[in-house]
Amino acid sequence: MDTNLPVDLPPNRFDPFPPGIEPEVPVPGYPNTWTHTPAQPLLRRPVTRTEATGPMDLWRKLPCDESNLAVLAPGRIAMGQLTHMSGRILDEDGRPVRGGVVELWQANAAGRYFHPIDQRDAPLDPNFIGNGRVRTDEEGRYAFFTIKPGAYPVPVKDTWWRPPHVHFSVLGPSSLSRLVTQMYFPGDPMNEWDRILNSLPDPAARGRLIARQTHPAEVGDGWIAFTHDIVLRGRHATPEAP
Repeated sequence: MDTNLPVDLPPNRFDPFPPGIEPEVPVPGYPNTWTHTPAQPLLRRPVTRTEATGPMDLWRKLPCDESNLAVLAPGRIAMGQLTHMSGRILDEDGRPVRGGVVELWQANAAGRYFHPIDQRDAPLDPNFIGNGRVRTDEEGRYAFFTIKPGAYPVPVKDTWWRPPHVHFSVLGPSSLSRLVTQMYFPGDPMNEWDRILNSLPDPAARGRLIARQTHPAEVGDGWIAFTHDIVLRGRHATPEAP
């Protein structure tokens, strides 16, 4: 993803999402839309000091040292393609978000979540929990070592499959900059069928949810790697994903 923002972009810390990059809900054929999306329009409130500055140093309150999802303990390695995911968290002006809290959760290599709600007939991996949390550094960088998740079917009448994807939650410098989104893998043919990804009207916005694969020459032969930058708010924002 190209995060070189135009030089004429005026600074605006609270620039709202522009039209076309928020998902159209309810998503057809996805009943969980109703559990993830308010039924009524959101109430707009003026920005006060609380929303603009707090909570401060949230990373001090949350443990942020859970970057290795692939190795649960010495000798306990998750099944699947070992994968390194990294990128930068940027604000709407293209500046790094320092001390941001980045959370990740995903299915295992068989496409099943380590959660009691997921009772699909697919194997659980005792060595893979599938969630982690890190803090961004001074350059806004984050990184996780994990496995590539599997696809899974959506249990509805007209069945469709969710492609491999990873969920992200980002808590930036204020309560206004929290973003819940998803990351997709490049070149997967099921991306074109995914109803959640295609609930975004703007094709360019959909493209900002797809990671960029790192060339093997840069990472060696131990794992595959992907880069995915996330922009909080503004015209180049990474879209929300229900």
